[in-house]
Amino acid sequence: MAQPSIARLGHVGIHAFDIQKEREFYENVLGLQVTDEDPKMGMVFMSAQPEEEHHEFLICGGRNVDDKDALLLQQVSFRCNSLDDVIGYYKRFKQHNVQFDMIVSHGNAVGLYFRDPEGNRCEVYWPTGLKARQPYLEMVNLEEDPEEIIRKIRESVAEHGEQGVVDMRALQGQDIAAPGQ
Repeated sequence: MAQPSIARLGHVGIHAFDIQKEREFYENVLGLQVTDEDPKMGMVFMSAQPEEEHHEFLICGGRNVDDKDALLLQQVSFRCNSLDDVIGYYKRFKQHNVQFDMIVSHGNAVGLYFRDPEGNRCEVYWPTGLKARQPYLEMVNLEEDPEEIIRKIRESVAEHGEQGVVDMRALQGQDIAAPGQ
């Protein structure tokens, strides 16, 4: 297997005190388009190029303390050209004892969430080419054959793609440790 590689920066997420105020700024002042949102979960997905990238920017709730050191960065995501790249990073991260947060399908992407040495949340992902309403989180086992992973994602998107789905185990970080970790 070739060394995995990053194609480009995919998207950045931030935490906000006032999601609506942030949404209005990024939509009306900066000109980003809302591609999905879930007011109940406190998430707004935005893109300058929605035909090419579902979201390049994500606004999340959760910045609710009045402290200059409050958590602002939600995540930095790096786009890969193939599922094999994501699997390659999974194997590399295991070798380097990188902490995983979750390994999931977003329907429209497979995402491997991890922490850098200072605890910043990052993601490497591959876009599947499928359309799925966000938020969409289902656990993925990157130890499986890539064709099987893609087959399962296609089946899930056929069932849940229009309304989205959230597997709470994925959010809680259950069952994400690699075998033997």
